[in-house]
Amino acid sequence: MNIKTLNEQKTLQEGLDVLMKNLPPSKVARLLCSWQVGIGDYTKERRKLFSGKSVDELFEEIVALEKRTSKK
Repeated sequence: MNIKTLNEQKTLQEGLDVLMKNLPPSKVARLLCSWQVGIGDYTKERRKLFSGKSVDELFEEIVALEKRTSKK
Protein backbone atom coordinates (compact mmCIF):
# COMPACT_ATOMS: atom_id res chain seq x y z
CA MET A 1 0.00 0.00 0.00
CA ASN A 2 1.41 3.37 -1.02
CA ILE A 3 0.49 6.54 0.82
CA LYS A 4 0.65 9.74 -1.17
CA THR A 5 1.66 12.75 0.91
CA LEU A 6 0.79 16.25 -0.17
CA ASN A 7 3.40 18.94 -0.52
CA GLU A 8 2.43 21.55 2.07
CA GLN A 9 3.72 24.51 0.06
CA LYS A 10 1.84 23.35 -3.03
CA THR A 11 -1.34 22.97 -0.98
CA LEU A 12 -0.91 26.47 0.47
CA GLN A 13 -0.37 27.92 -3.01
CA GLU A 14 -3.48 26.19 -4.34
CA GLY A 15 -5.48 27.60 -1.44
CA LEU A 16 -4.13 31.08 -2.07
CA ASP A 17 -5.02 30.77 -5.75
CA VAL A 18 -8.60 29.82 -4.84
CA LEU A 19 -8.86 32.76 -2.47
CA MET A 20 -7.56 35.21 -5.07
CA LYS A 21 -10.05 33.92 -7.64
CA ASN A 22 -13.04 34.14 -5.31
CA LEU A 23 -12.43 37.02 -2.93
CA PRO A 24 -11.55 40.65 -3.45
CA PRO A 25 -7.85 41.36 -2.81
CA SER A 26 -8.74 43.45 0.24
CA LYS A 27 -10.35 40.43 1.92
CA VAL A 28 -7.48 38.13 0.95
CA ALA A 29 -5.04 40.61 2.51
CA ARG A 30 -7.10 40.76 5.71
CA LEU A 31 -7.24 36.96 5.87
CA LEU A 32 -3.49 36.65 5.34
CA CYS A 33 -2.87 39.19 8.09
CA SER A 34 -5.03 37.22 10.50
CA TRP A 35 -3.16 33.95 9.98
CA GLN A 36 -0.33 33.12 12.33
CA VAL A 37 3.19 33.75 11.17
CA GLY A 38 4.57 30.60 9.63
CA ILE A 39 6.36 29.48 6.51
CA GLY A 40 6.45 31.41 3.30
CA ASP A 41 7.40 34.89 2.27
CA TYR A 42 4.53 37.32 1.85
CA THR A 43 6.81 39.82 0.12
CA LYS A 44 7.51 37.26 -2.63
CA GLU A 45 3.85 36.29 -2.83
CA ARG A 46 2.79 39.93 -3.01
CA ARG A 47 5.23 40.62 -5.82
CA LYS A 48 3.98 37.56 -7.70
CA LEU A 49 0.30 38.41 -7.19
CA PHE A 50 0.49 42.11 -7.95
CA SER A 51 3.50 42.40 -10.26
CA GLY A 52 3.25 45.03 -12.95
CA LYS A 53 0.07 46.54 -11.54
CA SER A 54 -0.32 50.06 -10.26
CA VAL A 55 -2.32 50.97 -7.18
CA ASP A 56 -4.95 52.46 -9.48
CA GLU A 57 -5.20 49.22 -11.49
CA LEU A 58 -5.52 47.17 -8.29
CA PHE A 59 -8.21 49.52 -7.03
CA GLU A 60 -10.16 49.15 -10.27
CA GLU A 61 -9.89 45.36 -10.03
CA ILE A 62 -11.11 45.43 -6.42
CA VAL A 63 -14.10 47.60 -7.28
CA ALA A 64 -15.02 45.42 -10.28
CA LEU A 65 -14.68 42.20 -8.30
CA GLU A 66 -16.72 43.56 -5.39
CA LYS A 67 -19.47 44.58 -7.83
CA ARG A 68 -19.49 41.09 -9.36
CA THR A 69 -19.53 39.30 -6.00
CA SER A 70 -22.23 41.55 -4.52
CA LYS A 71 -24.61 40.48 -7.30
CA LYS A 72 -24.52 36.84 -6.18
